[in-house]
Amino acid sequence: MKYIFISIAFLCGSLLGFTQNDSLPNSLKIELQTYKINRGTIIKTVEIPLITKKAIEIDIKADHWDNTLYNPYVDTVQQFPLELNFTDSTYASPVPHTKVVTSRYGWRRGRPHNGIDIDLVTGDTVVTILDGIVRIAKYVNGFGNTVVVRHYNGLESTYAHLSHIGVTANDTIAKGQYLGKGGNTGNSRGSHLHLELSYKGEHIHPEYLFDFSSKNAIRSEQVWVTQQWTHARYHNSRQVSKVKVIKSAEEAALASLAKQPKLYVVQKGDTLYAISRLNNMSISRLCTTNAIKQSSPLKIGQKLLLEF
Repeated sequence: MKYIFISIAFLCGSLLGFTQNDSLPNSLKIELQTYKINRGTIIKTVEIPLITKKAIEIDIKADHWDNTLYNPYVDTVQQFPLELNFTDSTYASPVPHTKVVTSRYGWRRGRPHNGIDIDLVTGDTVVTILDGIVRIAKYVNGFGNTVVVRHYNGLESTYAHLSHIGVTANDTIAKGQYLGKGGNTGNSRGSHLHLELSYKGEHIHPEYLFDFSSKNAIRSEQVWVTQQWTHARYHNSRQVSKVKVIKSAEEAALASLAKQPKLYVVQKGDTLYAISRLNNMSISRLCTTNAIKQSSPLKIGQKLLLEF
């Protein structure tokens, strides 16, 4: 009996030692001692297999990773609803002071405003809202000095109009880490941070995912995104949108039964005339729906809204 207790103690000590070591063996061998009359001490070796779980590595750079193109998904069409999962319950405020939203996601001056504008003074620190990897850190037409971070759930956050960029493409960064300084570069009317959220090229209403109060709360660990929250035409940039987050696949299935907008992706050789004829709508209606002019040039991969 004495030897059994000693063996158990040895086993516990061995396991404790292995838990403090990053490299675990495939099995653990221990020696158990027993005593038999006329045979003396007998040592028996017992081998216990160890099962170790390796952390799943998520390669967020494997899909459409591009350090120059703002939207690398321009030639793809996503299926709705989109599913997003978060491992955090909070995000880091992108600015160090109280967040004042001066313009919201929605239709603005005849054009879609695909993010929110947060007030700041030129030189204020701007940080990333979640862990991720910097995909873009450069000057972008219209956005000025811009940083785009891809997060580990596929979501991307864009920080535009910066006066200074403090990171480089492919940098791995942690939630709340410094990205640069706020400013007024690009097409901007006064100092502010333009923050956009997107998933595989689809802009998402930031306030559908995040509570922009002082709580800095992520609205749900699991979020289903319908097209209602990816089209600025459904919202007014001057008003707070009423948010009801879809948190389950069942809710998402019911929501998907509602009429969804139709999109057309511009192909090589397309013209407004050809697209309007193909989709049985007038050129003027096509232009009005998409807030473009009949003289506006079309780009391959451009997405045109046919109805909503």
